[in-house]
Amino acid sequence: MSDISRLREFVQQFTTLIDQTGVNEVRILADGEPLLAELVKQDDWLPEEFARPSAVSYQQNLLFCDARERFSIVSFVWGPGQSTPIHDHTVWGMIGMLGGAETCEEFDCDRFGEPLRVGTRHQLTPGQIDKVSPRIGDIHRVSNALAERPSVSIHVYGANIGAVSRHVFEAGAGTVKPFVSGYSSSTVPNLWDRSAEVRAAMGR
Repeated sequence: MSDISRLREFVQQFTTLIDQTGVNEVRILADGEPLLAELVKQDDWLPEEFARPSAVSYQQNLLFCDARERFSIVSFVWGPGQSTPIHDHTVWGMIGMLGGAETCEEFDCDRFGEPLRVGTRHQLTPGQIDKVSPRIGDIHRVSNALAERPSVSIHVYGANIGAVSRHVFEAGAGTVKPFVSGYSSSTVPNLWDRSAEVRAAMGR
């Protein structure tokens, strides 16, 4: 049984952070990082259906979206060998590694739309946090770093990311294509059923 209270607490803390900081990306990323790091320190809270890989493609499951779409929380589940295309986000984002490992390749785009790799590939392991945004670097390709088992990461974005118009870049072709990712899941976890703990407090 997953301990969904960890996710509920994160949602409450992050909502408070957004209420306090508004659109101040620097503060959101700085103050949000330890909150996400605390969430991904434990792997006992994510319901199994939101951590299940697919043989067809990586899964992008919505866990929560703020009522005003100021931020969303998503679980990414990677089967062995799965990866994204080179893509951007157009909003700030944080990635926390929950289980397994991811490889991230960072890119920039020249004036012809050609993605050019910048820096080195880096790997995320459980507990580590990565960040993206148009301000600090927004184009990357991510893949499961493990050949034999799935990997799971938790992403927080500064919008309802499944409804954001973004871009895919084709290396060697100089082609930029718009895309909207949507979500793999059709449901979200029930964060708000606290009846069991209330009954326990009542001695029932």
